[in-house]
Amino acid sequence: MKAVAGSPIPEIRPGQSIELLKELHILTGDGRLNQDTRRKLKQVYHLYQFIEPLLNDVLERGGDLTLVDHGAGKSYLGFILYDLFFKDKTVGHLYGIETRPELVAKSQELAERLDFNRMTFLNLSVEESIASPALPARIDIVTALHACNTATDDAIRFALEKSAQHIVLAPCCQAEVAAVLRKNKNISFGLTPLSELWRHPIHTREFGSQVSNVLRCLLLEAHGYQVTVTELVGWEHSMKNELIIASHKGDKKPSARERALAILAMLNLEELTGRFVY
Repeated sequence: MKAVAGSPIPEIRPGQSIELLKELHILTGDGRLNQDTRRKLKQVYHLYQFIEPLLNDVLERGGDLTLVDHGAGKSYLGFILYDLFFKDKTVGHLYGIETRPELVAKSQELAERLDFNRMTFLNLSVEESIASPALPARIDIVTALHACNTATDDAIRFALEKSAQHIVLAPCCQAEVAAVLRKNKNISFGLTPLSELWRHPIHTREFGSQVSNVLRCLLLEAHGYQVTVTELVGWEHSMKNELIIASHKGDKKPSARERALAILAMLNLEELTGRFVY
């Protein structure tokens, strides 16, 4: 494979495989970037800046360096990660989990063609992946990018079951909490004046999204993770632009669990306790 040493295209990182970028349709057949693919490449590189220090942290700790990307889709992120980080190392394995079999088959074929031998794609749901013998008992890093609605919560459960050292999440389209807020709206009006925060439909949707991510952060903190929330700048669904990075630091935090329970009770969301508190 050809790599870019001093690329005439300044956006492309040194060492990046030109063949890979063409296969991902980030570069055209004649090696050019158009406006849309330039934006896509910038987005993937931006996320790589967040994940690269986590990969190095695992290596420094002497870990096996296993990464699972849930809801991998066409695996832009996975292939870029492998090409820039895993390819030149003798350790590390990257798994892409995806429920659409045609995407799994296409990604696996591409990995084999590029000799990305420590890259595996599996046609599994998140629930199936927790117990699948095709995956190690412990995973170092779990990513889930734009996993819609409860798929983000399923990825968190997978990460906790696999004792992940680091978790990187970009939630998208969180509808479950908003649906329960909407269903219980009339009862909530009599319970708390805070119900004004979600009285109007557009506020219900946005407030539900905010509450979902707050509860996710508290769940991770309750399990001993240090959580950072920042912007994932430039991704296509710009309204869903939140990036949650969690790193396991120590003992569980009971106060985070108590706060989550209090929020669920105050907002009349107690029927969702099993999803956000365990």
